Amino acid sequence: MFIDDHRDHLGVEVICNVLPIAPSTYYHRKSIDRYPKKASDRAKRDAIIMTRITHFWENSGKRYGAVKIWHDLLDDGFVVARCTVVRLMKSMGIQGITRGKVTTTKSNPALPCPEDKVNREFKAPAPNILWVADFTYVRTAVGFVYVAFIIDVFARYIVGWKVSSSPNAQMVLDALNQALAARQPDPKILIHHSDRGVQYLSIKYT
Repeated sequence: MFIDDHRDHLGVEVICNVLPIAPSTYYHRKSIDRYPKKASDRAKRDAIIMTRITHFWENSGKRYGAVKIWHDLLDDGFVVARCTVVRLMKSMGIQGITRGKVTTTKSNPALPCPEDKVNREFKAPAPNILWVADFTYVRTAVGFVYVAFIIDVFARYIVGWKVSSSPNAQMVLDALNQALAARQPDPKILIHHSDRGVQYLSIKYT
């Protein structure tokens, strides 16, 4: 600790005024270090949780962030709030590996784009008139999974869906095929709308 390293030649009060930390706070901390039983119940519990945080963090190869550590603590029998784990990890100066945001929509200008027949008017007078398609991702304990879905605009109801570990064209096609099998719409009436993601503009899908 910085104060311990420099207190002899600078003095506790001088260092605390610069940091700034109240000298009483420093002396209270040192008193607890000498006599741990003086710590508050919260401080005692924090110390136990911090020990487990260190254990789970090191076991993960120092990769886990607060959310995964929090789940490990819950599985280990600790009833603790996620914000507490965030606070303690911050005070300990540790964090998990930060990964970039997952991008689902990847456009390819070289692919032909069908005419937009919706023009942002997401309304339908009856079922099976307008379907919109999209997919998203969900973080799980073993990585990301992708969920494709087809929504009937009239009822705002999911009529087809598919979960996959890979965001490929087959995933979105399976969701569409499920919706077609379940609803059997009139192909002369139904309008299908999606973004310009490569999955929806693929030869297999179109």
